[in-house]
Amino acid sequence: QGPEMEEKDYSETDGLSDKTTPSKTQKSPQKTSKKVKSALCRVTLLDASEYECEVEKHARGQVLFDMVCEHLNLLEKDYFGLTFCDSDSQKNWLDPSKEIKKQIRSKCPGRFHPPQPWGVPRGSQGTWLYYLCLQLRADIITGRLPCSFVTHALLGSYAVQAELGDYDAEEHVGNYVSELRFAPNQTRELEERIMELHKTYRGMTPGEAEIHFLENAKKLSMYGVDLHHAKDSEGIDIMLGVCANGLLIYRDRLRINRFAWPKILKISYKRSNFYIKIRPGEYEQFESTIGFKLPNHRSAKRLWKVCIEHHTFFRLVSPEPPPKGFLVMGSKFRYSGRTQA
Repeated sequence: QGPEMEEKDYSETDGLSDKTTPSKTQKSPQKTSKKVKSALCRVTLLDASEYECEVEKHARGQVLFDMVCEHLNLLEKDYFGLTFCDSDSQKNWLDPSKEIKKQIRSKCPGRFHPPQPWGVPRGSQGTWLYYLCLQLRADIITGRLPCSFVTHALLGSYAVQAELGDYDAEEHVGNYVSELRFAPNQTRELEERIMELHKTYRGMTPGEAEIHFLENAKKLSMYGVDLHHAKDSEGIDIMLGVCANGLLIYRDRLRINRFAWPKILKISYKRSNFYIKIRPGEYEQFESTIGFKLPNHRSAKRLWKVCIEHHTFFRLVSPEPPPKGFLVMGSKFRYSGRTQA
């Protein structure tokens, strides 16, 4: 799911107080009111509906995430997550191992985009496919996932089949898809092409339409790429993209370099700088380190965490155990969820 989140603490007395120390007037046994140590969470789901629930005031992110998944009957939790925007309007993943209230300072699609979306047990595929399609449709409509006219039409037609079912001449009259959104700058020409294709899908079930949608969406060059603004060593604006296969470098929307995970020996950050250590090539003797400048320390750490999560999820059979002991150098963060394997 891709959500916005708001948190609100409240008590039985005034709905606003966040104090744990009773006031002088509350010390009387007759006037003591019981404090409700809980928080109200509001999650915006991918279909634009809102889900509200109460969690214990110091609950960790996993508690809220599990409640949302149960509400949606979503079994394939590992491919999804909750996001929120920080004070810099940057998207952050809600860390399941940390308290919610310590992460969210203000408010904001699925978490990991699998390289082969249909690789889940057939019996539980319906809900999983539905929400992944919703996420990708949102990314396409906002322009985060660029498409050609032909691809917009093809994906749009499968979305219509999944949503409206078979074409019915009596029910689907005129421009019957005009209320649906398919592209950032939607034209009548695109809608007409979508309707032409939709008419040819008679007999295709919604589930089959969603699989066809994903079959084509996964071919898009920006599919599953988590983008981060940065500057290279010469101060030129670039984008760093993290994906299932490694780290991608973009300049003016064109990919200019690619570092596969096996090629990267180490990733690190210091202040607002992000570094990758590269394995020596066939004709090189030593490994090399490449540095990038991120907008601030927080964004450098965010990129570093996303890299660790993607590398662990897509490359390792199981996550590494957390480091033991008190004398641990650097951050103790490890991705602790299940891996794709």
